[in-house]
Amino acid sequence: MTVKFYSGEEIPLEMHKVRIVQKLNLPPVEERVKAMKEAGYNTFLLQNQDVYMDMLTDSGVNAMSDRQQASMLVADDSYAGSTTFTRLQQKIEEIFGTKYFLPTHQGRACENIISQVFVKPGTTVPMNYHFTTTKAHITLNGGTVEEIFEDEALNLESTELFKGNMDIEKLTALIEERGADKIAFIRVEAGTNLIGGQPHSVENLKQVRAVCDQYGLKLVYDISLLADNLHFIKEREEAYKNASIREITRELSDQAHILYFSARKLGFARGGAICTNSEEDYLAMREYITLYEGFLTYGGMSVREMEAITVGLEETMDEQYISQGPKFIQYMSDELQKKGVPVVLPAGGLGCHIDASRFVPHLDQTAYPAGALAAAIYIASGARGMERGTMSEQRDEEGNETLSHMELVRMAMPRRVFTLSQVKYVVDRIAWLYENRELIGGMTFVEEPKVLRFFFGKLDATSDWPEKLAAKFREDFGDSL
Repeated sequence: MTVKFYSGEEIPLEMHKVRIVQKLNLPPVEERVKAMKEAGYNTFLLQNQDVYMDMLTDSGVNAMSDRQQASMLVADDSYAGSTTFTRLQQKIEEIFGTKYFLPTHQGRACENIISQVFVKPGTTVPMNYHFTTTKAHITLNGGTVEEIFEDEALNLESTELFKGNMDIEKLTALIEERGADKIAFIRVEAGTNLIGGQPHSVENLKQVRAVCDQYGLKLVYDISLLADNLHFIKEREEAYKNASIREITRELSDQAHILYFSARKLGFARGGAICTNSEEDYLAMREYITLYEGFLTYGGMSVREMEAITVGLEETMDEQYISQGPKFIQYMSDELQKKGVPVVLPAGGLGCHIDASRFVPHLDQTAYPAGALAAAIYIASGARGMERGTMSEQRDEEGNETLSHMELVRMAMPRRVFTLSQVKYVVDRIAWLYENRELIGGMTFVEEPKVLRFFFGKLDATSDWPEKLAAKFREDFGDSL
């Protein structure tokens, strides 16, 4: 749906009203420097009371609808045989066409179970792009990850509409080289997280499935970011412009042997699910649910959350519900680009992605430019984003840095949470920071976990650049926060 403004201005229009609010705090810039230091220059470790706009992630922080809140009051909290489980199972079957459903407490629990069952030492998982926890689970079980993306995926300013597509020729060549028996499964991620939330097309997923059928391989489809990908398919893929969101969803899900998702993203609640039509695969994975998650009919989830997911999945079939996130992200990306700030184009899902390699070109990748920029954005604005670059990788077995393909700062756009004035505020502060980008310095680890270090590792600034940045802020903004 398009709403035009008589003035000619193009801004996204919220198709909801706010009925519950949460008070926010915007501390002075000097306190933001102090908070950033105490957090080890890792935005994950900031206290939320020190954050004005939490743009770290969209995982588990999307706003629930009134219908989701109401649904939680009718949850059946029986340990076994819960009607809440049945309602969610039926909704999943209705939307995705899958007969079997395994509940988990969140998406990475799905990855753990799928990897334990199907990944063997020496096997490989080709994918359109890796996600941090996915790769960690695969390598933990003795497998390796091969990224089979199209060349255009790494072009940060591109006209390619589906940069999340898998390169079919490269995929076939890899299978021929390694042998089909050494391929654990092929994984496709909707809305590829680490390259800017870029979508794949329906046609590409069909091509991947054809390769799976040719070589007798499983297609595992991570649909955690499906909502944004559905919006982009309807907007950008000519063959599906007149199809409903429900029809596109079913066509996508029919291509996969196994679907899994984090409901903290898809469904706007806290949980996860593995879905399949294969009884053999279902039985192979089922025993791990009770072992790791909880009983088979709640899988570590609160039944109240399960009721909310049931409603949230239905709301995902509504274009008005799923379009606001991408439209706000598009708006933020466009406004930053107008001010010269380098962003990933075309704008994808999940959040606005800022290209740290061009924002702070004076910083080497080993100085963690994306991490430094994320810290600087917090100091300048009180908004918390997430590093998606070399800091999000992990060292190789010899202790050498694994340099990422991109150095991005993701400013996530939780669904139905922020107002347009708040988005404009962040744009203004990032634009100011870009004009003063030479003040931003590097960082170095002082506490470095071996696995998933970006979650809870601590760093230090390599100079007094945070204090100099705060001083410049005071010079330009005076008493303003």
